[in-house]
Amino acid sequence: MWSLETLGRVRLSRHFYMRDFLYSEISNIHGIPNVPPDPDLAIRNGRMLCTKLLDPLEETFGRLAIRSGYRSPTLNGYGNVNRLNCASNDNPIECHIWDRDDGDAAIAGTSLAIPWFTDRYENGRDWRDLAWWIHDHLPYSDLWFFPKLAAFNLVWRPVAQRTISSYIAPRGMLLRRGTEPSEPLGARQARYADFPPFRGINFP
Repeated sequence: MWSLETLGRVRLSRHFYMRDFLYSEISNIHGIPNVPPDPDLAIRNGRMLCTKLLDPLEETFGRLAIRSGYRSPTLNGYGNVNRLNCASNDNPIECHIWDRDDGDAAIAGTSLAIPWFTDRYENGRDWRDLAWWIHDHLPYSDLWFFPKLAAFNLVWRPVAQRTISSYIAPRGMLLRRGTEPSEPLGARQARYADFPPFRGINFP
């Protein structure tokens, strides 16, 4: 039997603990506990998100700002019904319910901002520079970009879909599942030539 204190101390990867993903404004304001019905499955999928995607980002760009991590089905359902920017629980793009399913249908995602890139975005940097960097370096499944802070949803699935969408102009889908990027590799690399080296920060 998991206690919430014990759950929060579970280390998901080199840089992240489960506690990093349990905070929720919706939970705090509306008094709905954000507790996984299936902690073991949430941990298993969360570890894949962190080790495959978030650790390399943090080791390249420095500290990440997690905006919204795990949401329990109860919490997410409440957010959807009350129009608090939560997709419905059964929506395939709802990535915050890490213990929703297993096997090929497993999913884990988080909304985050990268302060290193946010500073540049707020001075006119194109969000697609970061999108193509992620595409060329990480085994992500889905990306959704948002206008505030150039924050984005980053999703892991066991079978990656490799889609990129954005609410920032040009809005819509930058990359559809099963298609090739619209820009050749050389053009994409030129976009992010000044980015830090991949895993550029040395940790002991």
